Amino acid sequence: MSKTTFDVIVIGAGSVGLPAAKSLADSKLQVLVLDDQASPGQKNAKKAIGGIRATHSDYGKIKVCQRSIEIFSQMQEKYGYDIGWMSNGYSFPAYYEKDEKMLKDLMKVQHSFGLNIKWISPQEYDELVPGINMNGLRGSTYSPEDGSASPLLTANAYYFICRDLGVDFHFGEKVTGIDLSEGSITTNKRNYKAKYIINAAGNQAAEIGKMAGVELPVKPDCHEAAITEPVKRFFGPMVVDMRPAEGSKNYYFYQNNEGQVVFCITPDPLILGTCSENTSIYFPQVARRMVNLYPRLANLKIRRSWRGQYPMTPDGFPIVGFPEGLDNYFNLVGMCGQGFMLGPGLGELTARCLTGNKHADDDQILASFDLKRDFTGTEAFK
Repeated sequence: MSKTTFDVIVIGAGSVGLPAAKSLADSKLQVLVLDDQASPGQKNAKKAIGGIRATHSDYGKIKVCQRSIEIFSQMQEKYGYDIGWMSNGYSFPAYYEKDEKMLKDLMKVQHSFGLNIKWISPQEYDELVPGINMNGLRGSTYSPEDGSASPLLTANAYYFICRDLGVDFHFGEKVTGIDLSEGSITTNKRNYKAKYIINAAGNQAAEIGKMAGVELPVKPDCHEAAITEPVKRFFGPMVVDMRPAEGSKNYYFYQNNEGQVVFCITPDPLILGTCSENTSIYFPQVARRMVNLYPRLANLKIRRSWRGQYPMTPDGFPIVGFPEGLDNYFNLVGMCGQGFMLGPGLGELTARCLTGNKHADDDQILASFDLKRDFTGTEAFK
């Protein structure tokens, strides 16, 4: 009979659950990961477009993602797994005076938190993204240490690293009940016990939280993305166009390590729910905007598209930590579409919280993600 008692049970084998399991196992804890899919990373983890940035507006997210970038960049050297990491940077070009002011004001905050980001001129930006539409371009922020990696290769790497560390994975098991007084979890197949239970369930975070008696303001909304054929590299950073248009709040694209251009749009109004079917409006909507901004994209052939979800909170910040009054249940939820970039840093933070080895600045980081916050703030780049 398989083992049923562990130090920690992680619910969810995705972009956040896998790094958490790895960090917990590094701390010599016995870890079980439960997931109702057949293998790791089969929900929104494989639908991420791969961008990784510390270019945020908040101390907690900046610090967590700075650590994530270090982890991503060292994955091949340290563990031997090529995850397609590139330090290609992020950019936010400004075409409106108000956007330029907002970005420059935000840079002051970002610099105070130790972020490597600078303002570059239109001419300098044209060197990074040759052929960009210069009409009205006022300049751009550029954070060269940000980057990208393959979500599929990363999930695969984390899974095998976890296996080497002794983590148990039980796939095809749906959690049906949680009893925190007993430290127990019931699935469709068996019962388990653990000292700690971690909710890293993505779209199902609120459902899992409710089983534990914890109300979580996490509601998924839908985003579409696509990828082109591979071509010779012709531009550098992720390009984030913040300008709203009919049907979209913003959009962003980059060229990955294989030469494919990956792009995504933020719909406006948001499309709530978990529907994963493609729409007929996505390609005309995003292609028109992208080609207007960057005419060199016009002749690329699109290979495929997909639709995934951002498990959103009202303010665009994750919910991480022990809820008040509970010491055996830990939230790792509400990543707002940024679980891939937050995951490695949050995994280490989670392990420190559970083992009582927090760093000096961890409480300041956790304050940004506290379930007790009023949720009236807004992440500038959610």
